[in-house]
Amino acid sequence: MAKLDKSRGSMRKYIPFTLVMLAVLAVVIFFIPKKEAVVVEKITSEVSEADKVENGIHVRTGLIAKDGYELVVANCTVCHSAKLVMQNRMNEVRWNSTIKWMQETQNLWDLGDNQKIIVDYLVKNYPIEKVGRRHALNNINWYNLK
Repeated sequence: MAKLDKSRGSMRKYIPFTLVMLAVLAVVIFFIPKKEAVVVEKITSEVSEADKVENGIHVRTGLIAKDGYELVVANCTVCHSAKLVMQNRMNEVRWNSTIKWMQETQNLWDLGDNQKIIVDYLVKNYPIEKVGRRHALNNINWYNLK
């Protein structure tokens, strides 16, 4: 019986420590999840801002927001600017050739079925534009240099 009383006495000195640890644990449980929720909410709002479309234009990239633009954003803007994509107006054959070249030399991954969707989007929304020389100058009063 004396041995049992001795062990109870030694355990009593741990009670304040245990109470303090329980209080710390309660603080952690009640306050940390709230901070994490704020962080998650902030990240979610940032993602929605990044995907914002106004007047038919994807705000972050400037791409026309029509069928397939999400794949262009996800696959093309990883390596370079959307402006580079928009200025390279090519037909279907040239886009497929360029994609093949990027896969062979620039470590572009296999696009699988997405390649057709991406190429169709680019050909439809950024078609080849006829460019040529400016019109000839007419009715110009030239002067002689001395």
